[in-house]
Amino acid sequence: MHFPLKPQRLKRYKDIVLLLVKYGRRDLVQASDLDRDLLMEDMRHGMALEGRPEQLAHDLETLGPTFIKLGQMFSTRADLLPQPYLEALSRLQDKIAPFPFEQVERIVSQELRVRLSKAFPTFSTTPVAAASLGQVHWARLRDGREVAVKVQRPGIRQVILDDFDALDEIAAQIDRHTVIGRQYVFRDQLDSFRRTLLRELDYRQEAENQRLLGRNLAPYSRLVVPQPYHDYTSSRVLTMDFVRGTKITALSPLARLDYDCRGLAEDLFRAYLDQVLVDGFFHADPHPGNVFVTQEGKLALIDLGMTAHVDPAVQENLLKLLLAIGEGRGHDAAGICMKLGQCLEDCQRTRFTREVADIVARYKSASHEQVAEGRIVMEMTRAAAENGVRPAPELSLLGKALLHLDEASRTLDPHFDAEELMHRHGEAILRRRMLKSLAPGHLLGSLLDTQRLTRRLPERLDVLLEHLVEDRLEIRVKAIDEDELRQNLQKIANRIAVALVLAALIVGAAMIMSIETEWTFLGYPALAMVMFLLAAGCGFALVFDIWLQDRPRRERKPPR
Repeated sequence: MHFPLKPQRLKRYKDIVLLLVKYGRRDLVQASDLDRDLLMEDMRHGMALEGRPEQLAHDLETLGPTFIKLGQMFSTRADLLPQPYLEALSRLQDKIAPFPFEQVERIVSQELRVRLSKAFPTFSTTPVAAASLGQVHWARLRDGREVAVKVQRPGIRQVILDDFDALDEIAAQIDRHTVIGRQYVFRDQLDSFRRTLLRELDYRQEAENQRLLGRNLAPYSRLVVPQPYHDYTSSRVLTMDFVRGTKITALSPLARLDYDCRGLAEDLFRAYLDQVLVDGFFHADPHPGNVFVTQEGKLALIDLGMTAHVDPAVQENLLKLLLAIGEGRGHDAAGICMKLGQCLEDCQRTRFTREVADIVARYKSASHEQVAEGRIVMEMTRAAAENGVRPAPELSLLGKALLHLDEASRTLDPHFDAEELMHRHGEAILRRRMLKSLAPGHLLGSLLDTQRLTRRLPERLDVLLEHLVEDRLEIRVKAIDEDELRQNLQKIANRIAVALVLAALIVGAAMIMSIETEWTFLGYPALAMVMFLLAAGCGFALVFDIWLQDRPRRERKPPR
């Protein structure tokens, strides 16, 4: 069946298919029937180009903003890509030439419903930063406050929607026709990423993220989150505090002497552990380019478009996982990974546990300068995928966040010991969670549950004792399917009975062969021959029935 082409998306189809072929996934293209209409004859039968990891990042940048964001998302998927590709994609540059100031002025005026000069008496015509989704300009409000105005690139929403429509159709073909597609369900993952990216295009959501993160990080006086200005913000324009500072990657060794870099690194690391394991809301992209040192010696966290939420139950397991890694308990870490994720049909639990134990053991034997907690989590994620365990999305996001966080902390302080701080702060978080469970609200809830159980207990005990005295107590264990077991036992008994009858026929025929009689067939007693042929026919029928019915169940499954 040919791929249902839509003429308006023909170029995008080809771009995506050529990218798959170039990086060694010709098998997916051919199995999903994408090559017939989208590749020329020489490319259908040629060799895959097997592009380098750095080249993949460049190719995604060339394809535009949707694929840049897609590459950044895939940089967290150690279960899908080898480590060199993850590292290349994590360095993917989201930078593009700025769009003209005339368009900036028109968008701001339309969104804020006021002339730009009236809202901002001073507005820089040259952007201070430009990316694929938008660009940032310096401005000044009427009361003199300096602000950064983020303006969305014109037409970018429609470009992204069209790209995702093309990706969705190709993903549907791969999911339908390939084993890896049925295993990972790429269409569902694309749909989740589409929703995430569309939320990032709504600057009102980013403004809410800034407010929430600012409240959560209030206890950390040396961490700053630029706050939005509600009256100057819309879905395509975001106005926020302007932060004067220097990227931590641009700090020279001499400049670091002016700041308490060790204290800043510790605050940054503790704050992120609190975001993930306590607040359940965290900045998912804390790479060094998004961390500034302000003139007051504080750290400013910018660009909160990419955030993530963590469920309380997942929080507890992530905390246990980090503590297990820190204490070198590889087997416990593997069990938590499987509990967080999903074990598929081909799950190899023993091998996965052994590989995770090896990863944690290598981690414990290395010096703290060589250890990156994020890399360990990413390696565990990759081992999970290789052994039939679908890792939890939160685990991949945590791995990427820790990887960037470790890089940012070591940029501030090259001798920063993340392992020791994670172990110490993780135990503190665990104690806080235990104390929180003893809070009056939780205790009252537990008392109410206990009171409800106590009130209903006498009635239930009375029913139980009554059934016991009257010999009506039944205990049903649903460990096996009783009906299926009964049918199988009946089938075995029937076959044994048939086999005994056949054996009797054959023995009787052999005994009658020695008796002379007038009724013969081919020179042998006719009765003996009838018994023998009947036994032979029934025997062949029994063998055929056993062969047909008793094959392994998986061999009888119809092909999908």
